[in-house]
Amino acid sequence: MSLLRPESGYRLELFAPVNNARSIAVAPELKGIFVGTRGPNLYFVRDADGDGKGEEVNLIADDFKMANGIAYKPGTLFVADQHRVVSYDLSNFDGSALGRPRILFTNLPDKRHHGWRYVALSPDQSRLFIAVGAPCNICRVSGLEGTIISMPISGGAPKIYASGIRNSVGLTFHPDTGDLWFTDNGGDNLGDDVPREELNHAPTEGLFYGYPWYAGNDTRSPQFSNETPPAEVTFPAFTFNAHNAALGLTFDDGDALVALHGSWNRTIPDGYKVVRVEFRNGEPVATNPFLDGFLRSNGEVVGRPVDVKHYIDGSILVSDDHASAVWRLVPADG
Repeated sequence: MSLLRPESGYRLELFAPVNNARSIAVAPELKGIFVGTRGPNLYFVRDADGDGKGEEVNLIADDFKMANGIAYKPGTLFVADQHRVVSYDLSNFDGSALGRPRILFTNLPDKRHHGWRYVALSPDQSRLFIAVGAPCNICRVSGLEGTIISMPISGGAPKIYASGIRNSVGLTFHPDTGDLWFTDNGGDNLGDDVPREELNHAPTEGLFYGYPWYAGNDTRSPQFSNETPPAEVTFPAFTFNAHNAALGLTFDDGDALVALHGSWNRTIPDGYKVVRVEFRNGEPVATNPFLDGFLRSNGEVVGRPVDVKHYIDGSILVSDDHASAVWRLVPADG
């Protein structure tokens, strides 16, 4: 931990060790957080005394295909698994085990490639927004594949909110405008420096973001380079270096904090940090490191950030599936 470097004005602490820590859902009323994984396990970390350290890490379910997609509202936990969406009544939750799920939707594309979902609640907490990745590197998609869908929290048929999306593993709503923002990962095996990774703005329903005719950003996919996309393409509002794997994000003081999970097949590894995307007049314009040091100068990887969330006390949590940890960044005067 001493090698990780937080933004000036923050100190870094370990919130809790959590195996394969991925998505975070903060539950103030329960004095803790839910942590999803890219596997069968789902955890609850309790911070009963509110000191910013999770003293209990409980495995509360282990029967998911892919427990990555989680969201919380008082009294209810939502989980978007690889193949279905469920919810759990938490009225009798004691922090040790979930009860029986309520089935909300059962027809998500049941394919493991990009089958880890990401979920966000609408600002009024009436609807779930769920990213559904394309089941391939670059290919034609059908049905709900390659979209962000929206559905009522009570269940029922979803509708496609945005399409032409290869693999979004991070979405959130701007606290002031209520607009949806999401990350999207570009295609592999096209070179070290293309396509650039995306931060997208979806202020309205029905926008098309180019996949698979575009592999990411303005890079045309070789398989579809001679075809005209079926709709006008909305290009990203901001981009990151190729293969940085932009995942979870949250807004903070008008900027966006974005986890760059890091490259897996780039000649020179890149990413492996959390960045602050500076906004000016409502538009993203530049990045600065918020938490780095996960990639050492000798190329050794010591961590891979996945999700970023504000904690109960205003500190910031960062999940790390490589180090199996949830980190906490605390304002220096906090």
